[in-house]
Amino acid sequence: MEIAVFQFSMFGINTYVVFDPESKKCAIIDPGMSNPYEEKAIDNFIAKKALTLTNIINTHLHIDHVVGVAYLKGKYNVPVMAHEGDEFLGERLSDQARMFGLAMNLDSVKISQYLKDGDIIKIGDGVLNVIGVPGHSKGSVALYDPNGGFLISGDALFKSSIGRTDLPGGNYSELIDNIKTKLLSLPENTVVYPGHGPSTTIGDEKKRNPFLT
Repeated sequence: MEIAVFQFSMFGINTYVVFDPESKKCAIIDPGMSNPYEEKAIDNFIAKKALTLTNIINTHLHIDHVVGVAYLKGKYNVPVMAHEGDEFLGERLSDQARMFGLAMNLDSVKISQYLKDGDIIKIGDGVLNVIGVPGHSKGSVALYDPNGGFLISGDALFKSSIGRTDLPGGNYSELIDNIKTKLLSLPENTVVYPGHGPSTTIGDEKKRNPFLT
């Protein structure tokens, strides 16, 4: 599969469009669009590539990763996939906004299909393997394309860093253990696309990430 990255909103969130170039089916992962300009950027990309959106997938349900869900759900009428462990976060988006000092009233995110560790999401002829990596939040997952050789890590693993664990549902030791056992065991040439910031590789993080060495 192929992957396109968009950087959106005041949080600098990485939103990903993963698509199968043969079937033209695609999924949008962590939609962070927060204004009409950003919404149009996604719509234009889908139209330009003649893609059909089949899924909205969330690595977790913190506000910066879901602020664009309502727009996509309303326009494309596709299911929202996320882990049940983060359902309480999706129900409290306005509370999350206030926590960050934002005057936003947001509709709650309703999960259409629960994800769990070991699930396989089909996108056309491509697949994403769901890897449970709780620690940043209770329901954090990463998404691995074994054929494309890439991992979408959400806010679990960043270039030379890891996700914060001081938010509700966070657990530092759990996050470190899950990264080491479930993510660093992937091939070292796996490209890691995180929720914020630049991409990296599993090999680089094994060698250079100060939280994991």
